[in-house]
Amino acid sequence: MGLGGCTAIDVTLILKKQRQPVADCWIELSAQHIASLPKVFTAIHITSLVRGEGLNPKQVERAVHLSANKCCSDSQMLRDAVTLTHSFEIVACTTSAGLEA
Repeated sequence: MGLGGCTAIDVTLILKKQRQPVADCWIELSAQHIASLPKVFTAIHITSLVRGEGLNPKQVERAVHLSANKCCSDSQMLRDAVTLTHSFEIVACTTSAGLEA
């Protein structure tokens, strides 16, 4: 959970510094672990989902890369112990126009 939180904060802050119109960012983590106790993780995949109108995919990719390889202390701490992979998805903005309260 700490890895996801650290990544989300990094990606959001990097995109804001790039003046990207990020409205939201959340992380989905999937992991594999060994079967015996202690069930140590062997691989973790981090998917950054970023929402914003007019986001530049290259800048989102760069933000994810910077978080993974430079900024996120959790990623740096884990990278020698577990296989970390990353991906991102730009999520379309939706409006709630016409919905009644």
